[in-house]
Amino acid sequence: MSEIENLESILARGQDHALLRFALGNAFMKFKKYAQATDHLAKAVEYDPGYSAAWKLYGIAMVETDQLETAASIFEQGIAAAESKGDMQAVREMRVLLKRLRRNSPGSE
Repeated sequence: MSEIENLESILARGQDHALLRFALGNAFMKFKKYAQATDHLAKAVEYDPGYSAAWKLYGIAMVETDQLETAASIFEQGIAAAESKGDMQAVREMRVLLKRLRRNSPGSE
């Protein structure tokens, strides 16, 4: 049984929480299935709005699906969540990702 199948079977048994959704999102990211990843990562941050790692991965997945404005908003929300928890490493990482995104976006010159 694959990692995704394993995690989906846990979800099918009625267990649904931020960590499981993050794990599913991460697993889909490994296989470049970004649309599926975004669905799970959106649920992860819905369950736990302070989950900075989920915000970061969610933003990356949105970049990969070319939803750049949404990705920027997600990074901003993730930065705020990380700051409120004192997770300064996540703040720095998402600020770099947001800066890169804005620099590489059309019309950013």
